[in-house]
Amino acid sequence: MSRFWPRSLLSQMLLSVAVALLLAQGIGAMLVYRAQAERREAAQIHNVAFRFLTATRGEGARLSRRLAEPRPFEGLRGFRVQYSRSFPLHFGERRDHHAEEELGAILAEQDMRVMDVVVARRKIGDDPVALARAERRLRNRLFGGEGRPAPEEVLLAGVKLPDGQWLTARTWVPPGERQFLFTLIGQTLLLYLVLVSVIALILRRITRPLAALTDRLARFGETRSVEGQMAPEGPDDVRHLIVAHNAMEARIVALLDEKDVMLGAIGHDLKTPLAALRVRIESVEDETERERMAATIEDITRSLDDILSLARVGRPSDPREQAELSALVASVVEEFEDMGQPVELGATERIALPLRSTWLRRALRNLIGNAVRYGGGARVSLSREGRSAAVRIDDDGPGIPDEDIAQMMEPFTRGEPSRNSETGGAGLGLTLARAIADQHGGSLELRNRRAPDGRVAGLTAVLRLPA
Repeated sequence: MSRFWPRSLLSQMLLSVAVALLLAQGIGAMLVYRAQAERREAAQIHNVAFRFLTATRGEGARLSRRLAEPRPFEGLRGFRVQYSRSFPLHFGERRDHHAEEELGAILAEQDMRVMDVVVARRKIGDDPVALARAERRLRNRLFGGEGRPAPEEVLLAGVKLPDGQWLTARTWVPPGERQFLFTLIGQTLLLYLVLVSVIALILRRITRPLAALTDRLARFGETRSVEGQMAPEGPDDVRHLIVAHNAMEARIVALLDEKDVMLGAIGHDLKTPLAALRVRIESVEDETERERMAATIEDITRSLDDILSLARVGRPSDPREQAELSALVASVVEEFEDMGQPVELGATERIALPLRSTWLRRALRNLIGNAVRYGGGARVSLSREGRSAAVRIDDDGPGIPDEDIAQMMEPFTRGEPSRNSETGGAGLGLTLARAIADQHGGSLELRNRRAPDGRVAGLTAVLRLPA
């Protein structure tokens, strides 16, 4: 069900309002139709009641009593009122009990005594009297003229008088009920469309700035630049939100600029004395001690480079360029092979996508270097997985405990406590690789590979980039 539910704010609000309006309009139309139907039915019942009263009082009643045999009495326009000894309804014909109660109440109010009341609707073709009357009216163009449709039913009402005779009256059932229903449905749909259209315009005015603000947030997340800020638009609440967002962007950019200036100063102020110290240790006569001191300085320099790179990776200055990812992966593997490292290049697919090649090389070097350092070697492959390009680095090392994998992505975290350069530096390699993946809109995943017997057979690092 959630698959078919709209996702955007505009579509969800519009659907909710549309459904509510449809229910309200449907209920209103049903009530109007019911009231109209009741009014028509009441008019028909009053019509036959008036005919009964006219036929049983005054000149019409005296004329009927003088006749030896029952004869029809001409009532108001339409059918004749008839006297009969037989029950007026056909066998099994459905009676309208509600109309019977209403007709009986009207006659009782007029002090007309009746023993029984029957009311039913009958198709014209099932009533010979109504059929003959309808054919005459059609010939005289009383039906069907000027676009007026002919009736299809007749309302038959009968009352049993105290002397045992049945007095029967008929009246046409107006054919306009169906036409009125269609008209009512059309009016309801028209009103519904007008209301939904107006509400859609209002919702559009509210959600359009929000959609533009969302796009602006995505662009700012990539560029960290205040260029292209939105002009306030929409209702006051949305305008205030846009103004506050623009102010927040400006503040963030100012903080990032201050950070870059500070990092540049730190890098310059630390690397300069480290370089001088590197020169000075050449005067140390003990070669072993001199090498240890040089290694320490190199370790500090690499750690400083990693820290500065991690701080700058979120705000790269170089643009993305279209590059062949398989060629870039192969070139990094060749670097390790040239150094005699146990690194193998497996199956690769040709995938071209916009990259920051310098940063991505850094991420691949860190991941492959970790595999060589902790797993004794690395197997690198590249494949397309759905809409992503996946670089896999497999090793045959001891892996990482499952509960520690997420923590290994954090800065200055290593699988063993040593900070010795022989075993892995300051613990920023995975953090930097993940930050570079995020920079490209991708992700970094670490997972243990297990043998059939359940033991850990190595670690797999998957660097995914959107292709």
